[in-house]
Amino acid sequence: MKPSFWRSVWRWLVMALLALVLAWVGAVWWALQPLSLRQTPVDLSIEPGQSVKAISQLAVQAGVDEPPWALYYLFKLSGQSRLIRAGSYELDANTTPWSLLQKLVRGEESLRAITLVEGWTWRQFRAALNKADFLKHDAQALSDEELMSHLGKAGVAPEGRFFPDTYMVGKGTSDLHLLQRAAAAMDRQLSQAWSHRDMGLPLTSPEQALVLASIIEKETGRVSDRAMIASVFTNRLRIDMPLQTDPTVIYGMFERFDGNLRRVDLQTDHPWNTYTRKGLPPTPIAMPGKDALHAALHPATSQALYFVARGDGSSQFSENLTQHNNAVNRYQRGLSGEAQ
Repeated sequence: MKPSFWRSVWRWLVMALLALVLAWVGAVWWALQPLSLRQTPVDLSIEPGQSVKAISQLAVQAGVDEPPWALYYLFKLSGQSRLIRAGSYELDANTTPWSLLQKLVRGEESLRAITLVEGWTWRQFRAALNKADFLKHDAQALSDEELMSHLGKAGVAPEGRFFPDTYMVGKGTSDLHLLQRAAAAMDRQLSQAWSHRDMGLPLTSPEQALVLASIIEKETGRVSDRAMIASVFTNRLRIDMPLQTDPTVIYGMFERFDGNLRRVDLQTDHPWNTYTRKGLPPTPIAMPGKDALHAALHPATSQALYFVARGDGSSQFSENLTQHNNAVNRYQRGLSGEAQ
């Protein structure tokens, strides 16, 4: 072979190696530069089982203004493509191709918080979910019966069946998934509370405990009073005395309640009127929290049968009607001395 041939071979090899080095440098430079985005933020949702090629194309469809093949080869050549996790992700103006890959591999989803408040009714729960624009509203078109059936609780009333808490969810999460989590959380909390209940309570099932806890939840927001309020209702149940609690009456009036509870309302019979009917109402009247569940199953030991609000958020408890009337005169009517 002539020396000129080998010189040509080496020249081509050097040029090829230089081209590879330049390509590698260019690829690294591109991978560390912010992505071109058609809008910010870009919401990228990856479903389980989607291929790397499909994920690359989804990113472009969502608003990433880069060649899908470039994203594909970055994901594949990194050796981490099999670690990409399904989920909902948010890309901002500082997201680079490499940081995008790391976000997908670590499962750093775009999370949103939604708080379901203790004492809310089921209608308030549904309204809050419907207003959450980051959720996918699969439950919105379902009736209560259809929704509970979908959650595996056919024939169960939704009131009280969802645990009030702050839930973190990925953007685009179905509201049905959130409700499934909240229902499972309530089942878990109720089961634990029931298994550690005081003995001798006039309650025969976890469902009855849930109903009583919901009443306690609506009667007071003061944790220190809940055990005594539970004691009042427990004592009444033991002697077959009507619970006579206003929140149950209000609940049973539904849309008819205008903010004022009148004497005629207390006298109008319906399943939740605990003035006209003895025992617990047929369903919970709100979503009780953990403290209310604990109080229902661990009431204070007392002879109290009555309580009245003092006006400062606390309650005055009485063992007989005379004491109660005096307390009503003092705290509700601003009078002193015994009731006439």
